[in-house]
Amino acid sequence: MQWFLAVERRLTRVALELAILALAIVVALAFYQVVTRFVFGHPSAWSEVAARSAMIWMVFLGFAAAFRQGTMIAVDFLVDVSPNAFRRVLYVVILIASLIFLAILIWYGWGMTMRVRSQNLAGLQVTIAWVYAALPVGSALATLGVIARFIEVWNEADTTTKSELKDVESAI
Repeated sequence: MQWFLAVERRLTRVALELAILALAIVVALAFYQVVTRFVFGHPSAWSEVAARSAMIWMVFLGFAAAFRQGTMIAVDFLVDVSPNAFRRVLYVVILIASLIFLAILIWYGWGMTMRVRSQNLAGLQVTIAWVYAALPVGSALATLGVIARFIEVWNEADTTTKSELKDVESAI
């Protein structure tokens, strides 16, 4: 189990670093677009498309990190006010719902990627499939993150339950 968590942690870290890099690329390309359009009066034909593509990758790579940290689906209130027995059920429901959602994104994202692989991005001689690939790639990384998050939360719940039982036993 530790090897899975270590591999997932590294993959999620790389995804987050790539999302940050994509953000820097978006900013640089948007700045370039503004300069070429308003300073030189000759807008770049490719920078807007490239910036949009980098933004899509940024979102789906960041999406993986958000799922891993548990910040994508906010049910903190229900988790905080529920007893431990219900928390475990809630964690399982969240896991199943997230995995179903991500499986749908992977399935349809892969299908769309395959359908558009013969089309090129406007202004660039790159297949648009590279942009659509962000959906299944980010969702697959998010799937690993959801599973790892569940494992860690489940183990924390075990530890919490055991410590609560010891507190009750010592009080008696």
